[in-house]
Amino acid sequence: MSAIVILVNTFSIIIPVYNEQDNIYNLILEIKKELSNLYKYEIIIVDDSSTDQTQSTLAKLNKEFSVNIILNKINEGQSKSILNGIMHAKNDIIITIDGDGQNNPRDIKNLINTFLTKKYDLVAGIRKKRKDNYIKKISSKIANYIRAKYLDDNCSDTGCALKIFNKEIFLEFPFFDGIHRFLPALFRGFGYKIFFVDVDHRFRMSGKSKYGTINRLFKGIKDMFYVKKLIKLKSTKIRK
Repeated sequence: MSAIVILVNTFSIIIPVYNEQDNIYNLILEIKKELSNLYKYEIIIVDDSSTDQTQSTLAKLNKEFSVNIILNKINEGQSKSILNGIMHAKNDIIITIDGDGQNNPRDIKNLINTFLTKKYDLVAGIRKKRKDNYIKKISSKIANYIRAKYLDDNCSDTGCALKIFNKEIFLEFPFFDGIHRFLPALFRGFGYKIFFVDVDHRFRMSGKSKYGTINRLFKGIKDMFYVKKLIKLKSTKIRK
């Protein structure tokens, strides 16, 4: 791995959470440990109307570290939570990471370094040795294969939340619920430069996954067709 470049660029780290009372505090501690002496950044945590004590934990984090907290009044989903965070972001470079602690904050430095030195528009993590159950890993592998073939995004793990990208480009795309799973396809389909880096994947320390297999399948197929349509429309406009 190349040496980390220490730069003055500022970043906005967006963390969508839902019922992560036992995970989010330690995640913020890890992020600060990894980044605070290297970069200027802001942390924006978007709570998607949690029903546990997540909001109490966020209040504690805000008091201790001055992180930015956004509270969705209703449960809006991961994509909308990410959008809400981006709309409040002060910086042009966005980093997304899951709030459950399965993404390793140590990998953020490599994403930043790759993004800045290679001048990519999106750098996305690819989870190696995933710490999920067998059914989830198999279903994800099949879904990624079908999507990659159909959309030609060259991405073997579009569901990895750990990404860094340009805010203005993200806001070019028509928003839809599920957009966070199709960012590599959209960036590539709209003519932007993308790259993938291997990242760690850890066991969930507490709580449970919020996503089922069947409900994601049908929604994902519908979204895949929509993304293909968007890319075709973009290509038509470019040719004209």
